[in-house]
Amino acid sequence: MTRIKRLFTIKTKFEAFLAIYAVALGATARGVHYLDDYPGVGGELLFLCCCAAVMVVGGLMIDGVTLKQTYES
Repeated sequence: MTRIKRLFTIKTKFEAFLAIYAVALGATARGVHYLDDYPGVGGELLFLCCCAAVMVVGGLMIDGVTLKQTYES
């Protein structure tokens, strides 16, 4: 079970950046769908919310990896 758990654990900043990139691709794809479904200001605000969520989560992931590396050393 620990071998499977290690596959889903982000250990380095590089892995965090890869995960953030994947989340950003999904968020922008979702934002494009919002722009199609809700034309005008509403769709643009929803697109902005998708991108802002990635920025917040990305920052937390990088901080978490840094904090974990600090306490493990």
